[in-house]
Amino acid sequence: MNNNYRSEWKYLVNNQQLSLIKNKISKVLEIDPHTPDNGRYLIHSLYFDNYRDESLYSNEAGLAIKYKWRIRYYGDDLTYIVLEKKEKLDGGGRKKSCNLTIEEYNSIVSLNICDIAYETNKKLIKELAIDMLKNGYHPKIIIDYERIAYVEEISNVRITFDMKISASYELDKFLDNDYTKFYIMPSNINLLEVKFDHILPSYIKNIIKLNNMNQTSFSKYYFGRRIIDSYMR
Repeated sequence: MNNNYRSEWKYLVNNQQLSLIKNKISKVLEIDPHTPDNGRYLIHSLYFDNYRDESLYSNEAGLAIKYKWRIRYYGDDLTYIVLEKKEKLDGGGRKKSCNLTIEEYNSIVSLNICDIAYETNKKLIKELAIDMLKNGYHPKIIIDYERIAYVEEISNVRITFDMKISASYELDKFLDNDYTKFYIMPSNINLLEVKFDHILPSYIKNIIKLNNMNQTSFSKYYFGRRIIDSYMR
């Protein structure tokens, strides 16, 4: 992948497969040093879409180029809130991000975007503001999950296991982490993601291939929206 796009391989794995792969991966990769000691942490994401649900339907249409806006924080730590634009191109992904203050977050989710667009020096906030004003982007859904992350820094490989993936429509409670959650997959199914720049080292690839798993284009946002929409009907 060029232009800073990284290859992203996704697999749906059951608990037995997760345990087996995790055991093998942990012997050759290190726990992400930015995570807690056991490598397990919570991720809370607030996803945006426009009135035409273009981010949602881009998955159904199988578009080669697509992007999503989200705001994210980890665990209960509200000192580190991040605005991210996740872009996809032909199976690869890249991410732009910037930190948000509580005040910036409140201005964005309250759709008071004009003032913050003029006041901020953060280019990504300005970019979101334009998308909100021009295309009607606004918060749509909360996606939560637990993650275990491993890294190989020399080859810039990152492997993550995402578990207990859930969705919520109680957007105003996002920072409270106190909202109704609907799990979007069976309790024994998890998501494995492998991200790398150019070539995945063979010793890592062999661990993945050993389990005869098929790649998937699984989107947490897409399936979260489908689950929530079914409950809201």
